Amino acid sequence: MNIRLMVEEDVDSVSQIEEQLFSKPWTKQDFMNSMSDRHNIYVVAENEQHEIVGYCGIWGVLDEGQITNVAVRSSEQGKGIGYRMLEELLAIGKNEGLSQFTLEVRVSNEKAIRLYQKLGFEEEGIRKNFYDKPVEDGIIMWLREPEELEG
Repeated sequence: MNIRLMVEEDVDSVSQIEEQLFSKPWTKQDFMNSMSDRHNIYVVAENEQHEIVGYCGIWGVLDEGQITNVAVRSSEQGKGIGYRMLEELLAIGKNEGLSQFTLEVRVSNEKAIRLYQKLGFEEEGIRKNFYDKPVEDGIIMWLREPEELEG
């Protein structure tokens, strides 16, 4: 498994995964627009056949990183790919001057919550009705001053 920075040529594969996993998927243009901001960072996970099997991203604002998309192709879930991608993304973010990271996760997404907790994120609040399709609260999680992350 290779974790690397996302490039424009990855957007088609990333968009396919996005459409399969999310009820309100980002478009190819959404990814292109987000990647064009120099404060944002996206990585992909690529298997031995050079196929994109996952991706995740951060929007950088001052010293904070807002984790936006975290996705692993259904057939590849449960193999530690999400953890490895996020670990790399957080290390890159720290090297770029980010010192704290936040995200929202559906209250029902227990797998994702455990993954984020394993990386050191802590629950700090609830955003009522944050998600739709279906309507659901989002847990706000933070990772502050991640000392252990080395780039």
